[in-house]
Amino acid sequence: MRLRTMTHAEFLALRRFDALDGLRAIAAVIVVFFHYARPWATGLSGWIGVHIFFVVSGFLITTLMLREHDRNGRISLREFYVRRIFRIWPLYYLGLAVTAVGVYRSGGGWDALMNHLPHFLLFMNEYHLQGWEPYLHTWTIGIEWKFYMVWPLVLILVTAISKRLRIPVAVAAIALVLVDWSDTWHKMGIHYSILLIGALLALVLHSPRGYSLLRPVTHPVVGVVAAVAFVVLHMHIPDLKAYYGAEEPVIFLYSLALALVLPSLLSPGPGRWLLSLRPMVFVGERSYGLYLFQALAVGLAGVLAPWVAGGTALRGVVVTLVSLFVADALYHRLEQPMIEVGRKLIKRFLRKPAAPVPAPAAPADHPTDRPGALAEPLSR
Repeated sequence: MRLRTMTHAEFLALRRFDALDGLRAIAAVIVVFFHYARPWATGLSGWIGVHIFFVVSGFLITTLMLREHDRNGRISLREFYVRRIFRIWPLYYLGLAVTAVGVYRSGGGWDALMNHLPHFLLFMNEYHLQGWEPYLHTWTIGIEWKFYMVWPLVLILVTAISKRLRIPVAVAAIALVLVDWSDTWHKMGIHYSILLIGALLALVLHSPRGYSLLRPVTHPVVGVVAAVAFVVLHMHIPDLKAYYGAEEPVIFLYSLALALVLPSLLSPGPGRWLLSLRPMVFVGERSYGLYLFQALAVGLAGVLAPWVAGGTALRGVVVTLVSLFVADALYHRLEQPMIEVGRKLIKRFLRKPAAPVPAPAAPADHPTDRPGALAEPLSR
């Protein structure tokens, strides 16, 4: 293992962030345990796992757009939204349909579902859902979708004015969303601020000057110390909630700490190695389906293992495994095929073919250079 920091050029050359799949795997599993293995899993503080997703999503989406701009001189909104639609909608609306069928067959909660259906259909899940459990956890998808609708527009506009404004505007956006502008916005802004923290991290790391500030964290030794400190912070979340008397300050500090640790997971070191292990990446790649269909998995787990009591570690394990089985099936049969459909639509209808550029002749004793996977998306 090399004991040095990662250079900015090496960071920009990364084509995939496997460790972030491992991070998403942890986030998804602790969320499932929070929902279905309490009181045993109370100490895991799994409720904060959704904000790990938010930091990672904000970081990855912004990094993709920044690199697209560097590569093409522009950011294609049409391509961005097509990718997001084919990534999010198929599994989301399938989950909604399955939930509706389950509610209808159970004979209870149908009127409540019909009342809330417009919110589900329009990704306004975080509003008016108190007291109705089925598909309630998808409020996070509603938050992310609205972030995707607005942030790319802001980034494109600011970039057109001046690249130097990107970081100040991101900082200002974080401050603005934390203001309680109305009763309906009350306590909503904290979630958007976490997505913006991930976006701010992407902007800082993309900038040579900003990267130099966080480069020490990419040293393996410093990264281990930072990761241990973050784990200790996670273990003391209940104490922090008691100290502040509210979740919002804890969520903000936790997410900010994660953003500071995250560069160490991108560079070679123990953290990246651990989170890039194949089982971790396997779960992380299926984390969307695992998270989305966890409620369905509870019903299946009850049929497959009726002897498992609620609120135990065993129930958390069983529900997680059943969720993962469902997610894996959907990953191969729906999620990846629909993502591929989106790519083909972009390639066929939205992306203009590049003008052929004559390649310079390679020296006789030198193999022709290959550009690699420069056009391939980062891990999402």
